[in-house]
Amino acid sequence: MIFKRYLPKSLFGRTLLILAAPVVLVQAIVAVGVIQRHYSGVTQQMTSAIANEINYMVAVVEEAPDAVAAQEALARLAGPLDIRLTLAPGAAVGPEVLRVFYDVTGGAVEETLKAHVRRPLALDLVSDSRVIAAQVQTDKGVLRATVDRRRLTTANPHQIFVWMAASTVLLVSIAAVFLRNQVRPIRQLAAAADGFGKGRSVAFHPSGADEVRRAGAAFLAMRARIERQIESRTQMLSGVSHDLRSPLTRMKLALAMMEDAPEVAELQRDVAEMETMLEGFLAFARGEAGEEAAPLDPVALAEDVAASARRRGARIAVSGVIETPEAPLATLRAGAVRRALQNLLDNALTYGDETRLSVRLGARMVEFTVEDDGPGIPPEAREAALRPFTRLDAARNQDRGGGVGLGLSIAAEVARSHGGALALGESAALGGLSARLRLPR
Repeated sequence: MIFKRYLPKSLFGRTLLILAAPVVLVQAIVAVGVIQRHYSGVTQQMTSAIANEINYMVAVVEEAPDAVAAQEALARLAGPLDIRLTLAPGAAVGPEVLRVFYDVTGGAVEETLKAHVRRPLALDLVSDSRVIAAQVQTDKGVLRATVDRRRLTTANPHQIFVWMAASTVLLVSIAAVFLRNQVRPIRQLAAAADGFGKGRSVAFHPSGADEVRRAGAAFLAMRARIERQIESRTQMLSGVSHDLRSPLTRMKLALAMMEDAPEVAELQRDVAEMETMLEGFLAFARGEAGEEAAPLDPVALAEDVAASARRRGARIAVSGVIETPEAPLATLRAGAVRRALQNLLDNALTYGDETRLSVRLGARMVEFTVEDDGPGIPPEAREAALRPFTRLDAARNQDRGGGVGLGLSIAAEVARSHGGALALGESAALGGLSARLRLPR
């Protein structure tokens, strides 16, 4: 689980990790193998020669009659052998080995010297990285030999790691370039699908690998079928609207020509209610599918919708909060959002006396909130309230009348068509219903 948490989220990142991990692993194995076989082998050969010289100097010291003669002999040998030699009479060897863990060739030096110099031996590979100091026990004291490290080991064995790291970065970079080109069609397909889900027309042409091209072609075919279905439904509903409006208009004219009577007034109210129901049904079924999204000022749109409601005598307070330094614009379908806000305001004005409309513009989302001081909707009934033709007048306020149960459904459908959501809750300020319409910018 912990490893999964740190995995890249994108297809590009995960595929690059799949490609890079084996390359890095192989390069590391090759580097270790080269050091073990090549550098260690060369170091062992060079160290063997130094070990033979140390053995010769030990023999010279022990063949000398005394320590003074031994020191004089060592002084004569130090120059030709290019080794700094000293003899400490009566001393004992110090710590056995001083070596850091990352000294990859120091281990070969230690192993070879111990194998060839069969006497008590101590090495110091830490005090001065440029030399190797060896102490050998003799019968006249401790022979100390300081040798230039370049005589025992190959120069800069870490260069193999540098070259391996550079080649790994180069290989992974080349793979990343080609991989990005392969992932680009998938990103374009995702953008086209996301835009279509939000009601936006995004140009897309299948490209890339054969599997990606087939997926892109399938998406285009699906999009075309859905667009044809929407167009057919819109045409059918237009015909139904015309066929239903004609008899309703004749009924209105016939009722207008009749003498005033309670029965006539009741029939006129029934006809008006039928017209309202027809308008609501057509608005829900037709939607705003043919409208293109365009940049607009959401605060100005909210002010315009509220102004239309005020002309009908409504009291609505409008406020706006902009939380981004960018231009206060959002890419929305103005007609659809206007209809959604009108329905939310009509719903609030129907069941409440005071209504507030607020707009909050964030970096990624725009949020319209309509609040009222009415009875609200119980939490257990809020999900049902978003379904088409659902009326909750018994739970709210029957005296105010009601529509056909499509106001909240239309607003929810507008939110879904934009890729957003409509959430119902309780107004903290007014105590009634809070309808929050969240749409992506």
